[in-house]
Amino acid sequence: MRNLKKRSVSYMAKVAIFSALSIVLYYVKLPVSLIIPIFPEYLDIQFSNLPAIICGFILGPIGGISVVVIRTVIKLPFTGTLGVGELADLIIGVFSILIGSLVYKKEHTKTGGIIALICTCVSWVFFAALANWLVVIPTYMKVYHFEAATFVQMLSFIDGVNEQNFMFFYIFAIAIPFNLILSLMVCIITYLVYKRVSKLVQKLDGKAVDYYEDELVEIENKEND
Repeated sequence: MRNLKKRSVSYMAKVAIFSALSIVLYYVKLPVSLIIPIFPEYLDIQFSNLPAIICGFILGPIGGISVVVIRTVIKLPFTGTLGVGELADLIIGVFSILIGSLVYKKEHTKTGGIIALICTCVSWVFFAALANWLVVIPTYMKVYHFEAATFVQMLSFIDGVNEQNFMFFYIFAIAIPFNLILSLMVCIITYLVYKRVSKLVQKLDGKAVDYYEDELVEIENKEND
């Protein structure tokens, strides 16, 4: 019973820490148009999925997904997109982290980690394309009254774009390249820092367990007196 409580407290503490980091990184943004002018101004480079991926690798899929859900719930009241952007980020985060962490859980090695990050990257791009096609663009067109002509103008650097085929070109010229760049950046950083973060978490976990043990002993001694 005592061991179960220790594990539960440790698990929740780690999820809370990674969630806090994810929330902070959600607000640290850089418009991608400053780097690549052809991308729309509303697309931002932000690394909020980085703590969630690391948490998923350390604690498993539920831990990583919990970080994404907590981040989304806390961010929703302050949304600037009527929840559309947060919903898209939730879809991308949940499915990419689920797949990546399941792969790493099955093959918990350095090679397994690389394969897991590749799977995370691929699933990220796939679900981002799906979210843009089924959720983001249709919702923006209805809620913000975006006309098809708006997207045609946005894609004017591509020959042959019109109001009938703009969705195809947006997905393959904007959504997929942007999310491929972003997911690669996040996964590369994850690869570079994961081992250090994992060791730090283990070290802090050991100190927390020692503190928890001391507290339990003190409580039991008081009860026995």
